[in-house]
Amino acid sequence: MSTLLVEIGTEELPADFARLALPQLEQMVSRDLQGLRLSYGMIQCTSTPRRLVVLVEDLASATADLEEVRKGPPAGQAFKNGVPTQAAAGFAKRCGLKPEDLEIRETPKGPFVFATVLEHGRSAMELLTDQIPEWIGSLQGRRFMRWGEGERRFSRPIRWLVALLDEQIIPVCLDGGDPEICAANLSRGHRLHDQAVIIPSAGSYVQTLAEVGVEVDRQKRGTLIRHAIDTAAAGLEACPDCPDDLFEELTDLVEAPLLLEGAFAKSYLDLPAEVLSTVMRVHQRYVPLYRLDAVNDPLALDAKSSLLPRFLCISNGLAKASDSVRRGNERVLKARLADAEFFVEADRSLASIERRKKLAHVTFAEGLGSLLDRVERMEWLTDVLVELLDLSAEISVQVRRAVHLCKHDLVSQMVGEFPELQGVMGAKYLLAEGEPREVALAVLEHYLPRGAGDALPESESGAVLALAERLELLLSIYAKGDRPSGSSDPYALRRAGNGLLQILWSKGWRLNLLALLQRATNHWSKLLPHLKVTPSALAAELSEFLRQRMLSLLEEAGTDTDLAQAVAGETVLIDRLLSDPADARLRVDLLVRMRRTGKLLAVQAVVTRAARLAEKGDLPATVLSAAEVVDPGLFEKPSELEMLKVLDALEPITKDSSSERYRHLADGLIAGSEALAAFFDGDQSVMVMSEDLAVRANRLNLLSLLRNQAGVLADFSQISG
Repeated sequence: MSTLLVEIGTEELPADFARLALPQLEQMVSRDLQGLRLSYGMIQCTSTPRRLVVLVEDLASATADLEEVRKGPPAGQAFKNGVPTQAAAGFAKRCGLKPEDLEIRETPKGPFVFATVLEHGRSAMELLTDQIPEWIGSLQGRRFMRWGEGERRFSRPIRWLVALLDEQIIPVCLDGGDPEICAANLSRGHRLHDQAVIIPSAGSYVQTLAEVGVEVDRQKRGTLIRHAIDTAAAGLEACPDCPDDLFEELTDLVEAPLLLEGAFAKSYLDLPAEVLSTVMRVHQRYVPLYRLDAVNDPLALDAKSSLLPRFLCISNGLAKASDSVRRGNERVLKARLADAEFFVEADRSLASIERRKKLAHVTFAEGLGSLLDRVERMEWLTDVLVELLDLSAEISVQVRRAVHLCKHDLVSQMVGEFPELQGVMGAKYLLAEGEPREVALAVLEHYLPRGAGDALPESESGAVLALAERLELLLSIYAKGDRPSGSSDPYALRRAGNGLLQILWSKGWRLNLLALLQRATNHWSKLLPHLKVTPSALAAELSEFLRQRMLSLLEEAGTDTDLAQAVAGETVLIDRLLSDPADARLRVDLLVRMRRTGKLLAVQAVVTRAARLAEKGDLPATVLSAAEVVDPGLFEKPSELEMLKVLDALEPITKDSSSERYRHLADGLIAGSEALAAFFDGDQSVMVMSEDLAVRANRLNLLSLLRNQAGVLADFSQISG
């Protein structure tokens, strides 16, 4: 058993590629070693900014011999009077044998020719010489490049290659590079000590690089960084603002992490905390420090009560240069913060209502007019939502003012420089100008949720404005003719659809989304006549899009696929689904609880048995009352009357509007199981498919009604056992 080392040495890699290449490498190496029949132990794939590394332990030195029996043509075709035919000769040649080496064996289909082929094992050295260039060439990533006059493409130019099987160099050369790269046992240390480093053996690789200042184990490097940040923050009695994306990037930007503490002038705390934090995290990759007793006010106009005038930095420099590196980082941050201060002052010199007018000069999207046109469409949608949701007069006033001003900061200098702060700066500017806090908060919250797992709007005004923003985007981009496809979704329409449904679910608002879409598409066809919108077709397409978003959200939340399909799948009428999306979520949650407690099986047993025969009837799925479709005069057995009593008891529940109606419906279906059992089995059972067509139709209607009433909760045909 041997240890394999492959190190791809490069110029500085983009942080995301250094991370995302690792699962690709692990998958390829595992797959190909199995395909080559080389047994192996643990595979470790790791990276630094200048290298991608594969380490494989307990790798077999060679593959075992493989004996394979291959079946050929029928014996009668292979031999004539004991003489091999062309068929036998061809089969033998393909197997690397002579015709006389073939043997005849009896099979259930008669005698056939067989060949026993022995494939000799090959050394791991020989196999890996061919395989390593394939691994390197198969890696995928964004913005690959060529260098020099070569044709090889990679994320950054490849400058060296280490390929060792224990102490032996694997003779690998990468063609197409400039210059050509051939494997050796020479690596590189820290970039500030760029001397060649001899790797004595694959097993000593990690230790050898550690001795020259490189922590090659990405996981260990991340642990060191996290511990250093937490320790330094604790010493300063602060909470570090280091979200996962920043932490991952820091891990992939350094080979030898060194934590530095820096400071900036307290006067910059007059800026909003979000401005300071964005400058530090997004633009400089520093870690801001929040006070342990920080007041979390998203509309605060300064950072005096939230941030410390200090920051943490993960350096890739040498310890002896720490003071110089810290001073350099402080100078860079000072310049950045001075820019931010200038932008804020310039923005504050112009009223937000004046900035709103400038939106008329910024194009939203081709064929959809300006950003001001977009805001006016949002205003129309807000009026409709206020009407349909029956909101209070106070909320109506707040949200109408908020939508009027919600996009003004898109033409501010601050957001022009820091797009991440759209909505945040707009809200703070409005509050500073004397707008009500509720209006400013709605402007801030209308961008929520910004992505998966993000917070949702808490205020009603913010939630309404967020709904209007997402509806406008979906209506306008779909009217324009653009659609999300595969991984391409440049307008983030899927995210908009998700946010729309999540807000309705979180607020529990009863909104007829289908009626709103029909009303809005008619309005859009008049607003944008040049797009030649067909309102009914656009409403139908958006409805199906939202069905798919609902299914996706439910499954992402951990809902079993069959339960999601039972409530929101294609067998469910879109009118039923979108007339009240919050109701759909309510039903899914009940089904999940019922499955957990075992009640779902009992309901399913009742409904499935009835629905199977109900398919032979013709009663529409919308009929829920027995009054006009069941004739008690045609009953022949008491079990039919008992079934009718169950249906009559369920009918008012199906038409109820209380929050407990679905639980009561489920309980009623379980309670009806005895009546259904008597209907099908025992002394009082009936023959549903009676020769008397009137009696048969009457009994089928009984079963169809039970199916329809259960369908108010879910389509039970989609639920697995």
